[in-house]
Amino acid sequence: MPLAGRVNVRFLSLGDITYIHTWQGFIYLATVIDCYSKKVVGWSIADHMRTELAADALRNAAATTLIEPDTIWHSDRGSVYASAEFRALVAGLGMRSSMGRTGVCWDNSMAESFFSMLKNERVYRTAYATKSQARSDVIRYIEGFYNSRRRHSALGYRRPNEVHYGYQQPALAA
Repeated sequence: MPLAGRVNVRFLSLGDITYIHTWQGFIYLATVIDCYSKKVVGWSIADHMRTELAADALRNAAATTLIEPDTIWHSDRGSVYASAEFRALVAGLGMRSSMGRTGVCWDNSMAESFFSMLKNERVYRTAYATKSQARSDVIRYIEGFYNSRRRHSALGYRRPNEVHYGYQQPALAA
């Protein structure tokens, strides 16, 4: 039985990392995306690209979303995702790990598409003076626009939150 306020992720989730330029240097954004709803269910922002960045994003997703046993976790073959620490976290959450082949970007295209939207719709239109300013703006984009207001043609022009929270409703109504 799901915990109150947490929605199940049942099938496939994926993650990736991108960087965002500020006048103080780069910040890095790691995301966890539910492939069914396209919702960013977990994210983490830091000024480094170590394993803990991706691990924090996955822990963030697990804290807000009930991850069903054997949910597939997919990522590229980056050292962060291939590390023993991260693989142990995935296994500890009851997920199965999947990685794309070297040089093949298509199976992680949903994450790349999200980063493209983020950068084209927000980041490239803004000059961030500080890392703090960039962090706040990226969080505002993810939580205040992308998940809650941005419509997707692949979702029948519905919003990720609408689809994410809606796919559990028929089971609860029965």
